[in-house]
This record gives sequence, structure tokens and C-alpha cells, in this order.
Amino acid sequence: MREKDAWMMNGYVGILTIAVLLAVTVVSFFQELFVIGAICLVVAVVLGSGITLIQPNQSVVVTFLGKYMGSIRREGIVITVPFSIRRTISLRVRNFNSSQLKVNDVNGNPIEIAAVIVFKVVDAAKAVFEVDRYEKFVEIQSETAIRAVATKYPYDTFTDEEVTLRGNAEEVSSHLAKELQERLTVAGVEVIETRLTHLAYSTEIAQAMLQRQQASAIIAARKQIVEGAVGMVQDAIERIEKEGNVELDEERRAAMINNLLVSIVSDSGTQPVVNTGSLYQ
Repeated sequence: MREKDAWMMNGYVGILTIAVLLAVTVVSFFQELFVIGAICLVVAVVLGSGITLIQPNQSVVVTFLGKYMGSIRREGIVITVPFSIRRTISLRVRNFNSSQLKVNDVNGNPIEIAAVIVFKVVDAAKAVFEVDRYEKFVEIQSETAIRAVATKYPYDTFTDEEVTLRGNAEEVSSHLAKELQERLTVAGVEVIETRLTHLAYSTEIAQAMLQRQQASAIIAARKQIVEGAVGMVQDAIERIEKEGNVELDEERRAAMINNLLVSIVSDSGTQPVVNTGSLYQ
């Protein structure tokens, strides 16, 4: 099913024609020309049955005796196929706010997720004939797409190597829009934008996952501190040896590395210890 243009004529010309026919009908009846009057009256009624008013950003789907005759997008008043059934479809941009859905992310953690879908009808024929109640179809398919996308990503991680629901909103929204467009093309609907409006762990595991997040954050921070400290110590030892200020054997090198690492990595300020003797005593 593809949208096509229905037969139509200018509405003002049609109304003027109907008025002329009615006038001829009246004159004919007064002059007892009943055949001419009846013909003009029938033609006027036939044309009058096709009068259709179309508002901006609307499309009228015309069917006659169960057959699709075409669609009309021209705003204003027109005359189309007489005695046809005409259904008005809005082409305006609309929003759909999904309910909060409880799903499992890729790691199996239960989460709550919701999204807003911005869409519009671009093919009125498909919206009417390819699906039953396209508004309900958009609602159900949107929730299905949200569930499908949510199960493909973790809620959150502390590495930049993996796309997450919380940390990569743009990528997730793009994936959701693509997934949803594939489902809604059959209904003649174009997805303009999708955005997550709610994202959280389920209440039964929210506290435990918060503790897990805190622990993961601490581990990640410690790892970064240690990596930075090792680099700083290596630079310090290399500079000392390069400038030749101090001769370091293996034991002195190990002691200096230990002291520097403790000073850098320690949470609290380190207390200096003055060694008045030799390192070997």
C-alpha cells in the first residue's frame, strides 16, 4: 500500500457549480421542465456529497466501495469522489511518553527505563490500511523497542571502552530511534527523535547497586592513582640518576621507590623519618 493522490477539484469552483445547478433546478421546476431540473438536482447532490474541508498538516484518505481512491493533502475546501468515505489523518508532529518499564540490562540487573518518542505520519495510506489503530501500534512498538535496546547495554561501568545506558545517552537514543524506525515504517510513521526520560536501578537492588558503584569508583580511582604514582616515581629516579646527584644501588633504589610511593599514594600526610645512620646498619 502506497499513498497516491485522489481525484479532487477546487472547492470554491465546485460550490459555485452546485449553486448554479440548484438555480437551474428551481427555474426548471417553475417552467415545468422536470427532467432537466431532476438531472441538475441529482448532479448538485452528487457534487455536494464530495465536499471536504482539510486543515493544514492533515491528510484525508478517500475510499469508495471498499477501494482506496487516494489521499488529499491540499488544505482548504475541495470536492472529491462523491459518496466516498473520508478519514482524516493528522500529519503533525506528536509526542509519546512511554510508561516506566522494568527490564534487565545486558548484565541481568533489573532497571527502570522510560523514553519520549517524537514522531509524525508521513504516509496516511499505510497508517490507515497497513495497521489497525496506528496510534496504539506506535505505543506498543515503542515499548517493545525500548525493552530491546535496554537489554543490549549495561546500566553503567567505570571504563570508557563500553557503551552504557547512563553514560552514552546520545548513542543509546540513536540506537533506539533506528530500532523503532524499522518497526514503524510499515505504519507510515517517521521517528523524528527519541530521548530517555527515566533511568534507574529497580528499587529492590538500588541500595546494593549504589554500594557496588561506590566500590567500583574507589577501585577505579585507586588504580588511576597508582598508575600516576608509578609514572612519577620512574621519572624521579631517572632524573636523579641522569643528573648524577646520587649513586643508587639496587637496595637504595628500592628504598627510595618505596618511600616515594608511600608518600604519593597514602591518603593521609606521611610523617618524615630522619635516618641518622647508614641504610646498611
